Amino acid sequence: MIDDDASEPDLVDRAWDLIAEGDLAGALASALRSLEEDEDSPEGHHVVGYVYALEGKLQAALQHYLRAIAVDGGFFDALLQAADVLLQLGETRRAESLVEDALDLAETAEERAAALLLHVDTLLTAGRREEAVMAASALPEGPFAAPELDFRVGRARFEVGDLQGAAPLLELAARRPGASADAYYFYGLVLDERDDPAAMAAAFVQCRDADLATPRFPWAEPLATFERRVSRALQRLPSSLGAPLEGALVVVDEVPGAELVSEGFAPRASCLFEEVELPRRAGDPARLARLFVYQRNVERAAGTPDRIDEELDLALRAEIQAVLNGPPRPTP
Repeated sequence: MIDDDASEPDLVDRAWDLIAEGDLAGALASALRSLEEDEDSPEGHHVVGYVYALEGKLQAALQHYLRAIAVDGGFFDALLQAADVLLQLGETRRAESLVEDALDLAETAEERAAALLLHVDTLLTAGRREEAVMAASALPEGPFAAPELDFRVGRARFEVGDLQGAAPLLELAARRPGASADAYYFYGLVLDERDDPAAMAAAFVQCRDADLATPRFPWAEPLATFERRVSRALQRLPSSLGAPLEGALVVVDEVPGAELVSEGFAPRASCLFEEVELPRRAGDPARLARLFVYQRNVERAAGTPDRIDEELDLALRAEIQAVLNGPPRPTP
């Protein structure tokens, strides 16, 4: 319940509290109330933008972030979050401009690290890998007071190919109590690069379990709705890719199964297409084509609800094409 007598700063604080509790509807109502009291409140626009971003409403989020920056040009968090939204929208030049502003404003080592991390993401997205490597080399060593920065700096170094710099930070992040699914996943990728399949599989299983324990996106669809979306995506496949799926068993699940992941299968793969042998009481075994589509992973890769169909199309085509062009996969 929102206190009708609450002041604008109280309403903003209440909105952040409700976000932490997972009540986005209540948070948005409180934040919008704060703007009724002061339509130029940068803090009010910032929290409204944050809620919209969580809901996958990127254009609405951007509008409020930019309003916050227009009122307060030194609003560091709003600059970074607006840049992140622009990056998701594919507007890398505008994102880079805001990141540069944030770098100029950064006062603490952690603020500079946060701005540099987004700078690396922006450069990688723009295909400017050599510049991204240089930007990543400027990141502080850690460990950091904010545990999340250990992971984020480690991930950035991994993504620019600095395995030696990434490994200790990602291992530290994965070994912290209550480590995030992201930390387990990227540490698993490091272990894969180190050719340690047993440890990699263990990290991947931890990632899978942590993903399942994480609340779904606020905009996530019911499984039955997503299944219908998958059916439509299969109908959009060109005949050359759709033909191998004739008579195939199609299974939609949240994430890959634990047994599959324990054998080294990526816990965040969007889909899996394979053929298996089914035993018969007599005669040769039958072969069954089967396609697994993993809803949480598709949604994560899409990032926003309006990109799910695009991500499904890309994932299905890439997986089927890989199977058709590559050597047969071993049966799990």
